[in-house]
Amino acid sequence: MLGFHEQMVSELVEADGVTVLAAGLGLTKVLASLLRLHVQEKSDELVLLLSTSDEQRQALREELQDQDATAALPLEINNEYTSLERMQCYAKGGVFFITSRILIVDMLNERVPLSKVAGVVVNNAHRLSESCAEAFIVRLFRHANKVGFVRAFSDKPQAMVSGFSKTERVMKSLFVKRLYLWPRFHLSVSHALEEAPPEVVDIRMPLTSAMAGIQNAIIEVMDACLKELRKTNKVDVEDLTVDNGLFKSFDEIVRRQLDPMWHTVGWKTKQLVGDLKTLRKLSEYLLRYDAVTFLKYLDTLRASEGVRSVWIFANPTHKIFELTKRRVYQLIRTDGTRIGQGKITQSGRGRGNPKWKSSKKIHETDRGVELEVVVEEMPKWKVLREVLEEIEEERQGLKPEGSQNAWGEGGAAVLVACKDDRMCLQLQDVLARGPQKLMQDEWTKYLLSKAELHGMRTRNKRKPAGYRGVSVTGRGGSRVPWEGEGNQSWVQSEQRQEQDAIMAAAAEVASLDREVINVGEDISHTRGLRARGRGRGRSKARDATTQAGPKKGRGAVRGRGISCAKEDTLTSSGKCNIEVTESVIENQDNLNVGINNPNPQVPDMDGLMNANGDMGLEEEQRKNKPIPPVHFYALESEQRILEVVRPVYVVVYDPDMSFVREMEVYKSENPGRHLKVYFLFYEDSTEGRKFEASIRRENSAFENLIRQKASMMIPVDQDGRMLDATPPKQSATGVNLNAVTRKAGGRKQVEKQMQVVVDMREFGSSLPCVLHQQGIKILPVTLEVGDYILSPDICVERKSIADLFSSFSSGRLYHQAETMSRYYRLPVLLIEFSQDKSFSFQSANDVGDEIAPSNIVSKLSLLVLHFPRLRIVWSRSLHATADIFVTLKANQDEPDLDRAMRVGVPTEDGLIEGDLRAENYNTSAIELLRRLPGVTDANYRSLMDECKSLAEVALLPAERLAEVMGGKQPARMLRDFLDAKCPILA
Repeated sequence: MLGFHEQMVSELVEADGVTVLAAGLGLTKVLASLLRLHVQEKSDELVLLLSTSDEQRQALREELQDQDATAALPLEINNEYTSLERMQCYAKGGVFFITSRILIVDMLNERVPLSKVAGVVVNNAHRLSESCAEAFIVRLFRHANKVGFVRAFSDKPQAMVSGFSKTERVMKSLFVKRLYLWPRFHLSVSHALEEAPPEVVDIRMPLTSAMAGIQNAIIEVMDACLKELRKTNKVDVEDLTVDNGLFKSFDEIVRRQLDPMWHTVGWKTKQLVGDLKTLRKLSEYLLRYDAVTFLKYLDTLRASEGVRSVWIFANPTHKIFELTKRRVYQLIRTDGTRIGQGKITQSGRGRGNPKWKSSKKIHETDRGVELEVVVEEMPKWKVLREVLEEIEEERQGLKPEGSQNAWGEGGAAVLVACKDDRMCLQLQDVLARGPQKLMQDEWTKYLLSKAELHGMRTRNKRKPAGYRGVSVTGRGGSRVPWEGEGNQSWVQSEQRQEQDAIMAAAAEVASLDREVINVGEDISHTRGLRARGRGRGRSKARDATTQAGPKKGRGAVRGRGISCAKEDTLTSSGKCNIEVTESVIENQDNLNVGINNPNPQVPDMDGLMNANGDMGLEEEQRKNKPIPPVHFYALESEQRILEVVRPVYVVVYDPDMSFVREMEVYKSENPGRHLKVYFLFYEDSTEGRKFEASIRRENSAFENLIRQKASMMIPVDQDGRMLDATPPKQSATGVNLNAVTRKAGGRKQVEKQMQVVVDMREFGSSLPCVLHQQGIKILPVTLEVGDYILSPDICVERKSIADLFSSFSSGRLYHQAETMSRYYRLPVLLIEFSQDKSFSFQSANDVGDEIAPSNIVSKLSLLVLHFPRLRIVWSRSLHATADIFVTLKANQDEPDLDRAMRVGVPTEDGLIEGDLRAENYNTSAIELLRRLPGVTDANYRSLMDECKSLAEVALLPAERLAEVMGGKQPARMLRDFLDAKCPILA
């Protein structure tokens, strides 16, 4: 451990508190050291770890094993353990990973020996609030144990300063008095990390002209949307900047400010919030996705965005779509001019942009337009290949003698850090097959998806007059149906020509795909290849289309896997050369993703050469250059990759601030080990701006926390050790809810503590915690009917807004209301809103006069009509709900726990506890009677009084039925139904 790690541990051992440290500084090491101290001292005591994710649990186990191989690992307690097994585990002691819901129930049921709990460790403290489950656990623990420790950790300082006094509220809810701050600029941290820094190589490459144009257009549209959002005067203008808009937290900041007034906000403001999120994704995907995938994403947005979208109709948006298409293909007339671009050179290349294209135009249409495939490669791909070749040369020169294992101490393993698993897989394909083949495969799949989509449209639509077999897009990207020759005046000719060319290419590739699938068993038995239909994953068996000559153009529509030996199209026998494909697949196995294969071999790049010499001159010269063993790592996985792989070379493909700190800590812990880091940045891109802004935001957050710590007012008894931690029985407004002013001038009387029976499933919400804060005793059980039992007569079904909509859609709410009405005299439906959101379903202008099946107000009205005894209670927040419960329980008896558990559960005789209707009436017969034609809520009771069974109802004459049912019309409907003949099937 480094010096500042030991200082963190010593501070926490002396006094409890909340520790906030910079991302990547080794939070797992500090947690593991603290746990080892308690495990070694007293093994019979309990240490509870809360709010840890699966990745954090796995990393903590690995760190404990690295620090002490003989140390006992924490036990994870989940719903697979029964209550008896959990009690046995608690009695033995140790360190436990446990979910908050299970621990709360065990504490309330007194299954956890709180006197034996040494302390509680809460991770991800930035997620806590006053009413969260972790705060409930700490309150129960501190009320019964005044000695144990409470320690909380967070490595997200930005989240600790969001909102008003967030840090103070977190400390108060955890009953701690100290705040420990460890930023990167802390003297101890900076001194330890700068003693032996890694060797850093910063490589910055320019964006292609098309990518730079797209990025500038995205930023321009984002800035325009932010200016429109500032005009609303309903959000904080200081946070509305483009740099903040590049982060995911920006959406949460804007929504948090607008949520209380969301029902009064106009549609344009709501649309602007959604458009900013879309633009942020576009700026990120531009630098991560290849040109074809980015075009697919834009096509999806163009089809899914509505007519109210603001960004898609902005002026720079047209540039985004045009440049994105230009990165993939271009349209050229037979006279050598690009459509809308003027004359072009013979090569057609941009200014040094990495492209592959054919020496001949590929697809011709009857309009005299040719589709030139210009699939642009990502600039980082070429740089990554060059970096790996340079690393291999350096490895061969520095590799010590006798070092056989490339992953051992003497080897030079290369770690490539990417954003996610998808990027890792794509880079694996780039290194194994080459960027040209990868882009060919992506382009072919794109055409096949177009052909399949067009086939679905033609099957589902009747072809109108003048149909040409293409889908036409109108101005602004909206799809316009072809209505014939009469509407040519408002349909762009260039767009028709573009769609003609794309559909011609798609039909050509689709027909070739069908031919390859039907060639016979020569392809079906190929190892590792599965020839499937269009649209299913990768199209494995496709090749060049219509080009001839010994030199094949790289713009040809090609697939991955099988290449024909001599001809550009399949011969009649369907024989193809598949040996090259097998070598490619074998070489792909050498590049591993994650840490599944610890001993990869250097791939033989000779096998990546196509049998027809399809690689360019540059690839031909470099194809024999070897690359080192590569280990891909997804930054989102949050693994302890540096300690496991122990690399000598690291290529940071997607820069991340947290991973940079991890490399600094790793190098400081291993000062004698060489570490060389290559950073790949796009020059003047949002990638660099986002990385620099993340560092500034973290430093600003720590400066804010330092100022808060200097002026923070901490009560003496905040740790809960000196005074009783149980709060007074008061409402959120501070009014004593138990005061009786009618007698003795409001003298407080000694009353019995209120009790509420709570369903086990409700502990996922914060309401039980708030009820406990109000001084109500919580009795957790499994309820068959209702969520909260307030008294023997009052049953409450609680619904949040999202749950209410889903319950109406599934029909679950109707069944719940029916069971509550059957077993309890006062069934209550509680609709609970969030405190920071609008107290309304919809705007008053959106409420119509007519009943609509899709309207939530109409559904509630129908529910009340079906169940007249059902009471609907509206609550603004959790604390308002607690006050409502206390008011409803006034002058009511306390609920019976045993009876509440038996309600709705059938016994061995088939009877159900509390079903008064089942004891006095035949409920099945009543339900059948009420569903007969002519029988309504107004006359079914009269029929029950007149007749003792359904058989007697069937024997009553029509005149008597009219008297009992109160009219001839319902009597005739019932009589006709009962007398109707049933046809006999022959």
